[in-house]
Amino acid sequence: MPVELLDNKPAGAKPIHLVAKDGLESAGLAPAILAWASANGFAGEAGKVLAVPGADGQVAGALFGTGQNENGLGFGALARNLPEGTWHFSGQPAHPELAALGVALGGYAFTRYGKKPGRDLGFVLPDGVDAARVKRIVEAVFLVRDLVNTPTNDMGPSALEAAVRQLAGRHGAEVRVTVGDDLLAHNFPMIHAVGRASADAPRLIDMQWGPLDAPKITLVGKGVCFDTGGLDIKPPSSMLLMKKDMGGAANVLGLASMIMAAKLKVRLRVLIPAVENSISANAFRPGDVLTSRKGITVEIGNTDAEGRLVLADALALADEERPAMLVDMATLTGAARVALGPDLPPFYTDDEALAAELTTASGAVEDPIWRMPLWAPYDAKLSSKVADMNNVTTDGFAGSITAALFLKRFVENTATWAHFDIFAWNPVDRAHGPAGGEAQAIRTLEKVISARFG
Repeated sequence: MPVELLDNKPAGAKPIHLVAKDGLESAGLAPAILAWASANGFAGEAGKVLAVPGADGQVAGALFGTGQNENGLGFGALARNLPEGTWHFSGQPAHPELAALGVALGGYAFTRYGKKPGRDLGFVLPDGVDAARVKRIVEAVFLVRDLVNTPTNDMGPSALEAAVRQLAGRHGAEVRVTVGDDLLAHNFPMIHAVGRASADAPRLIDMQWGPLDAPKITLVGKGVCFDTGGLDIKPPSSMLLMKKDMGGAANVLGLASMIMAAKLKVRLRVLIPAVENSISANAFRPGDVLTSRKGITVEIGNTDAEGRLVLADALALADEERPAMLVDMATLTGAARVALGPDLPPFYTDDEALAAELTTASGAVEDPIWRMPLWAPYDAKLSSKVADMNNVTTDGFAGSITAALFLKRFVENTATWAHFDIFAWNPVDRAHGPAGGEAQAIRTLEKVISARFG
């Protein structure tokens, strides 16, 4: 990773002095540093970094503004603004693990296609921080970002399968894949229908890890590697970010990476329907009626609502096993972004205890999520005159809720299920990560799963 995390402070490590907004006088700084800060207009504003020279004119330390309320991930600004070298905090941050995580995440750069990496920094972990835990979280987030940032010419269904196999190989997991027409033979008709028009065959990726007798945790991730919208084709502007439509798959793989690296006592299963929603002579059409794995018939009101179709077959398979917890993640609806914006993914569950745990964990790890209702009266909006249901509504209202209600029909046996409608993208640079692919909700989920099953 670009920022090297160190357990012990080596000789020559430079101090980072933490300064609250308008808190210079109470920060315990030497008079020379105070004078330097004042001369440079530094007043402890959140995210501001000021290098401090020593007597020889070389960089001897730095000031970092924590603002009025210290934000752990805001420490990521250090990774992009500190001079190269090895650094340590001169005082303990309010949230040491989050501060360390922020610095490490802020050092991310996507370098596959020639972009230069960030600064060469070493960072000494604050006292009491579990180095192994921080490193496995950082590796998981970077995995998500790399997968989402990779364009579809290098991250189609077969390449996504290869990424799963690579992750599985590192942790001794098993992978089985059902490809192409074998999807029909094994009763995954909607995954096949959505992906059959692509030159890169559709597939269901099934990764399993952990003792057979341990509690079963199943993660399902939407793996639409590119979404043209199908025959209901998107306008060009809406296709520009469609390489990220496999962000659900990327995020469940990041979560799986953390679970396996921590060796949690679970039987983990990851299901990824990996497809490309393309246009060809054999593309599925508006008005078609598909029979799902569960036997529910679905009228296609819009081919651009394909993610819920592939998820439905995968969820039906997962539900047959009655896992202790079933979570799906998907870049599913624009309606979720209209409602809550890109930074706040909604989640849906009928499990009140789980909802409370997720909400508490979200605040603790600075990984925002927001519960939305599985509002039963809206289920009627998915009615069809020719099939059991339609894949879209006709009035355009409550799009994220009705998408969640669509998925809910395919989860009958599992008591604890949660659906996350994520964006998987930073539209602008943030302290803890540049614009581009992003992990959302998985640090929250990791905290809850670790508490329940660790």
